[in-house]
Amino acid sequence: MAITEVSAPPEKHPRDGMVSATETAFGSSSSIDEADKTLEALGYKPVFKREFSRWSSFSFAMSISGVYGTLMSTWIYGLQAGGAAAIMWSWVIGGVGALALALSVAEISSAYPSSGAMYFTLKYLAPEDQVPILCWISGYINLVGTVTGSAATEYASSQLLLAAVSIMSDFSFIPTTGHVVAVMALLTVVHASVNTLPTKWLNRLTSGYVVFHVGVLLGACICLLVQTRNKHTLHYAFTDFQSTSGWHPPGFAFLFGCLTPAWIMTSADSTARIAEEAKDPSRVVPKAIANATTFTFVIGFLFNLVLVLCMGDPRKLVDSASGQPVAQLFFNAMGRAPAIFFTLAGFVVMNLVAIPGLQSGSRTVFALARDDLLPFSSLLRQISPRSQTPVAAVWIYALVEIIVNLLGLASSTAISAVFNVCTVTLNLSYIIPLICKMLYGRFDRGPWNLGRWSTPINVVAVAWNGFMAVIFFFPTVLPVTRENMNYAVVVFFFVMVFAVSFWYTHGKHYYRGPKTLTQSPRERYDLALFTQV
Repeated sequence: MAITEVSAPPEKHPRDGMVSATETAFGSSSSIDEADKTLEALGYKPVFKREFSRWSSFSFAMSISGVYGTLMSTWIYGLQAGGAAAIMWSWVIGGVGALALALSVAEISSAYPSSGAMYFTLKYLAPEDQVPILCWISGYINLVGTVTGSAATEYASSQLLLAAVSIMSDFSFIPTTGHVVAVMALLTVVHASVNTLPTKWLNRLTSGYVVFHVGVLLGACICLLVQTRNKHTLHYAFTDFQSTSGWHPPGFAFLFGCLTPAWIMTSADSTARIAEEAKDPSRVVPKAIANATTFTFVIGFLFNLVLVLCMGDPRKLVDSASGQPVAQLFFNAMGRAPAIFFTLAGFVVMNLVAIPGLQSGSRTVFALARDDLLPFSSLLRQISPRSQTPVAAVWIYALVEIIVNLLGLASSTAISAVFNVCTVTLNLSYIIPLICKMLYGRFDRGPWNLGRWSTPINVVAVAWNGFMAVIFFFPTVLPVTRENMNYAVVVFFFVMVFAVSFWYTHGKHYYRGPKTLTQSPRERYDLALFTQV
């Protein structure tokens, strides 16, 4: 039997080597595009239809940030932290840190495009003996951050709708927690129903998000600048500091304002979770993350500046009866009808955040269940033959969102703690792969990368977001009472104890990291060698 010459083993990067080995062993097929070949090389059988284009992926990423509606919901942090100057400078400084993290996530997602996103990348970035426990811990931390972020979005959507109702009633109607939770539950069911549609329809819906979003934001800015008579100066916007937090020195409170850009720009890997539904995900997904986050940073800065110039007395906004300072600002500057319109527009935008957020979250559940990391994984990884989406994961995820938000009925302090832990857990789940990338040198660049700026940007991302994770555990107001205490550290401690305990009691005995449903790289290469002998 003659032995013909064969090529060298596949390169370390799964995409570069595995596609070659697959083609050699099984022959090329026009029905399987390069994206599906890459996914198979990463160890998974393609189950989703690839409908998301470059535009719809960018629109999806923009919708996840939802800068108009999300900024309306979180603007209170900067307002309490120091007013005008705290709002502007926390956006600039905190935004740069969040942007560095997003760019770092984009680079890694280009190399390993999978619904598992950053959790999955540890399979390649960490040493083999550390992969199981790191993936287990990172997966659960990321899931908690994703669920609490989605739950907070639903809660904020409800608050904005009820704020508009409050303005309609000339503030005679004061929304209660019961009202907020009831509306939230209804909205969550609607958003989950939308997410049971086929990917083709989700792609069509997503494609229009960014147009509406940006149009509303620009419209609000123009109307505010035209209607507001007594505007503040640019000098006021960047220098006036009036902290009502009680922290000493007062400048320390400025850091709490960074929660706003962190909250808005932190879900960078949400777009990475639709990699298995995107065309050419190694390029389309990272570009969507990078472009959307950069655009959000710039347009968010301009929106903040307009709000600060037109806000009047910041103390009146903090004490607004509607509970929404930006909605109150609209009312003060433009009157009742425009305020209702732009507050309802914020509600619509938050719905456009919640729908892709639930899609991204359900894909996280699917990816973790596919690797048997979750209880009832066999159910959660099922794909509906009608829509070719993980319908069971969608509804379970929506149910958990509602359960989390029911904590609001018990205590506003409890629900705030859950929401505050979102940014910390998500950022930590991103930082772990970045540290492994820099520490172990196992990363192979994808088509989209940061070049020589990769390590410096990674260092900034890890240092800043690691520091802010600690800051976000502090109470934002002093003196500390039972009502204003930040119990996020308690929630985070519980999450870590659960994840570690569950690992030692269950995961350690069967979990070996993300699965390889097809042959391993070594097995495929051996098969390619055998077929040529």
